[in-house]
Amino acid sequence: MRYAAFASAQAARPVRALLRLGGRVPSAAFDALLAAVLLLACVGLNNQVYRGPAGPLILHAALVLPLMWRRRAPLAAFCAVAAVAFVQWLADVQLLTDVALLVALYTVAARSTWRHTLLAGAVLEAGILLAAARWAAPYGSFLPSTVFMTAVAAAVAVTGMNTRIRRAYLASLEDRAVRLERERDQRARLAVADERARISREMHDIVTHNLSVMVALADGAVFAQTRTPDRATAAMHQISGTGRQALTDMRRSLGVLRADEPEALRQPAPGIAQLESLAGQMHAAGLPTRLDLEGDPSVVPAAAQLTVYRLAQEALTNTLKHAPGGSTAEVRVRCSPGGVTVDVTDDGRATNSPDPHDGHGILGMRERAAAYGATLEAGPLPGRGWRVSATLDLGTTVDGAR
Repeated sequence: MRYAAFASAQAARPVRALLRLGGRVPSAAFDALLAAVLLLACVGLNNQVYRGPAGPLILHAALVLPLMWRRRAPLAAFCAVAAVAFVQWLADVQLLTDVALLVALYTVAARSTWRHTLLAGAVLEAGILLAAARWAAPYGSFLPSTVFMTAVAAAVAVTGMNTRIRRAYLASLEDRAVRLERERDQRARLAVADERARISREMHDIVTHNLSVMVALADGAVFAQTRTPDRATAAMHQISGTGRQALTDMRRSLGVLRADEPEALRQPAPGIAQLESLAGQMHAAGLPTRLDLEGDPSVVPAAAQLTVYRLAQEALTNTLKHAPGGSTAEVRVRCSPGGVTVDVTDDGRATNSPDPHDGHGILGMRERAAAYGATLEAGPLPGRGWRVSATLDLGTTVDGAR
């Protein structure tokens, strides 16, 4: 038995070297190479026990051949090796190729369930007891041999289970990395979509408002050019100024997309302070507008001020487009540290007023208000007129307001 233990250690050396190369060679080729090396090593070391012409070679080959399928069917490969080992025991032949049992047990522990591992370990332990009873008991070393071989089998099984646990852990890390990458890409796509929606809202508000004002001023200039040329000239100057303002606003909104845009050209976004000039612009376009401001606008963040300005601008633009001539409008703004309320009303008849559920203007206003947890109210007033109202909560914003 001492010779058998020494010879087993000698045969295990090339096997350990091959196992270290397992991750560098394709699995099928590696398993075939492992079986071939194991066969050659054990045949070269064990040639003194069985003297039959072909028996040892057949048993050697039968013990290592199932290892070629150990990854695809771990338990089946182990059972095949164990069956050949039992035939070897019945034939009373000692072969060092029994180390294939340890390789098969390792594979079961590394690639199968713990129940299969316990089953394979129990089968191998039974084989250890049978081998020790036949070949070690006559020399009085039954217990030492049993303990030694059981310890080796247990170490192999524990190593295989650790390999399975490590492999599962690495797989979970890879899966987590894939999920995090997918979530990152999704957040990036959502950010791009949000930025496109923001730019779309800005462009809609800027273009719609300024074009509506310019159309109204142009109509007034055409009407006044024969009777009051001075008023027609003033209207044309206002059209020019409105166009320049529209270009400035568009350049401001699109300038953040260009890395080479000079900082000096990036003017501050309009806010509550610009509502007075907005009211004057609407008055010049034919919609007398009164501004009622209460509270200190400086307590309102710049992003919220832009939202208030755009809400008032879009509401007044809708009034200018849909209300009949002679209508008036009023913009009421209430500022406080906790919130700001904007309320835009007009006294025009509602017959030509926009449907609150139709068009991009009302939808854009709802999206702007929702960024501050507000619900936009847009609808006709009792009798005549139209009202747009929203209260922005400055304490919390949804996904950030721009």
